[in-house]
Amino acid sequence: MTESVERVQLVSPYALSVPGGVQTQVRAMARELAARGVNVTVCSPGTRDEALHSLGIAHVAAGRIVALRANGSRAPVTLSPRAARTFASIAATLRDGVVHVHEPFAPVAAYGLLRAHRRPTVATFHRGGGGPAYLLGKPVFRLLSKGIDEATAVSDYAAATIAVATGIHPEVLFNGIEDDLIHAAVPHQTSAPTVVFVGRHEERKGLGVLLDAVSRIDLPIECWVLGQGPQTEPLRRRYGSDRRVVWLGAVTDQEKFARLRGADVLCVPSLRGESFGLVPLEGMAAGTAVVASDIDGYREATAGRARLVAPNDPVALATALRESIERPATRKSLDAALSHAGRWSIAALVDRYLALYGRAAEQFARARP
Repeated sequence: MTESVERVQLVSPYALSVPGGVQTQVRAMARELAARGVNVTVCSPGTRDEALHSLGIAHVAAGRIVALRANGSRAPVTLSPRAARTFASIAATLRDGVVHVHEPFAPVAAYGLLRAHRRPTVATFHRGGGGPAYLLGKPVFRLLSKGIDEATAVSDYAAATIAVATGIHPEVLFNGIEDDLIHAAVPHQTSAPTVVFVGRHEERKGLGVLLDAVSRIDLPIECWVLGQGPQTEPLRRRYGSDRRVVWLGAVTDQEKFARLRGADVLCVPSLRGESFGLVPLEGMAAGTAVVASDIDGYREATAGRARLVAPNDPVALATALRESIERPATRKSLDAALSHAGRWSIAALVDRYLALYGRAAEQFARARP
């Protein structure tokens, strides 16, 4: 099975209606595979993604969403056995097709299809950093791992996490960025030097640290805040008097890319738990200077082409942002960052996965002649 693969079932354990790195990858892969003529069915909890539907990509949404604490965040998963059975029944119909499960051990979307193992199955691990769930779930994960033909991880950090937790040693790939859509976006107009934040409003993403840093910068700047989450209202109450902060809420990918291209600096102030620097790479692909936390996932992805500061340090972050505004990055450095980001395109990632789908099919056939 090579580039001519006809059917792929992409499974996300997280609701696509909630922003997140896994959800971003699932949507991007679905669009890229569909553009290559592959028949794609996306499965996730929650409600149907209308943007995918408008492109003619099937999205089967099943299971009520519950928010479970995980890795410093609240994961929008389902605990519905019926949803798991629904997704497994779809896998059973994929003649000459492949199942691709993202974060396979997250509850419970993929449990049924991994137990049944009716089709060749590729798993991608995203999480960086272990936790009690990995310790408590070891017997379940050992059973589910028998339904995986090929395992991948989005970074060395994520690969080390799953290896320690379960003994699985995945091939390290990456998260892909839709650089063609980023380059095509028209930069949003600005009236002042502008910092942009993209992400879920929760403690781990560090938005509070950024807003604290902005309050320390006595310059006529703007700070665009994209996204939403449990910290939105508390942070708006605390920093709502600062008219330089513009709260934009959840936006489309098109507007996100336009804002990234229009801003002077992208700030990615996450505190921990980021296995890969997808958002920093999107900023680099947009030709925007990046200031990010000095944590494993971001250090690995940006490879010296972004300014990194200690996490959870608003004073250091304010200094870095001020210097990035007062002394803008040179065209040469921005071009070098853009070129680096191009290595992580979703097209290049799908090329790698198509080869993996073929290997998974061969292994599945050997095991089940």
